[in-house]
Amino acid sequence: MSFHPAIASGRAAVITGAASGIGLAAAGRLAALGMKICLADIDPAALARARDEVAGQAARPDDVRAVVADVALRDDVVRLRDEAYGAFGEIAFLMNNAGVEGGGALLGDPARWRRILDVNLWGVVNGVQIFAPAMIAQGTPAAIVCTGSKQGITCPPGETAYNVSKAGVKVVAEALAHELRNIPGCAVSAHLLIPGFTFTGFTRVHVQEKPAAAWTPEQVVDFMLPAMAAGDFYILCPDNDVTRALDERRILWAAQDIVLNRPPLSRWHPDFKQAFAEFVKAGGI
Repeated sequence: MSFHPAIASGRAAVITGAASGIGLAAAGRLAALGMKICLADIDPAALARARDEVAGQAARPDDVRAVVADVALRDDVVRLRDEAYGAFGEIAFLMNNAGVEGGGALLGDPARWRRILDVNLWGVVNGVQIFAPAMIAQGTPAAIVCTGSKQGITCPPGETAYNVSKAGVKVVAEALAHELRNIPGCAVSAHLLIPGFTFTGFTRVHVQEKPAAAWTPEQVVDFMLPAMAAGDFYILCPDNDVTRALDERRILWAAQDIVLNRPPLSRWHPDFKQAFAEFVKAGGI
């Protein structure tokens, strides 16, 4: 299997939200490939357990570091960058992955809204603004992955704050990719990871056993790595229930709400239920 040039033994990775789920799976996979790893998370106890787990997968356990950080706080992300560069000298891979679970009804708790946006969106903005200049200046192949969500594209009703945060991540990642490709000689690439239904710590709040429809975090990482190697920006993951073809139809329908001047979120409007079903059945792009 070939990898993105940033993914190589001896190079260093920083992963936020690394104490569980996709972040932890990515850390373990990259450590097993010989990379030096800096895990970041807000939960000290969970982070310590994750550090021990990832160190057990690494050829050199001392190459696995852990930094307690709240990505919503700019000073914490600056400290994370300084500690990672102090330990490793360069960063080849940054995964802006930290997030809080869905929620945030439109007319819901403003404090909940603020926390979701602070972590899910501002955490990514902080990561990009604080790490990207240093990674560009290295002049070596590097990659920045931002973890988005399909909810940031199709925006299903009910979790408006979460949808807004992940829609913002998409916009930030797209802008980053555009900026990077217009810097002469830049060797850094950007990627938007869009997981499908994944059994993570968020899911375990509601169910203890992995639903049949869900992928594991390890499956998401194993899908992400070859997509990065292929140069994909949009890494749109399926799961055991939703295929790529179904995702494409859902995304196209959402975009056509504007083009065809339908009611917003018409996919969930009773007047369009049959039309949407027929659109999905027709297939194609």
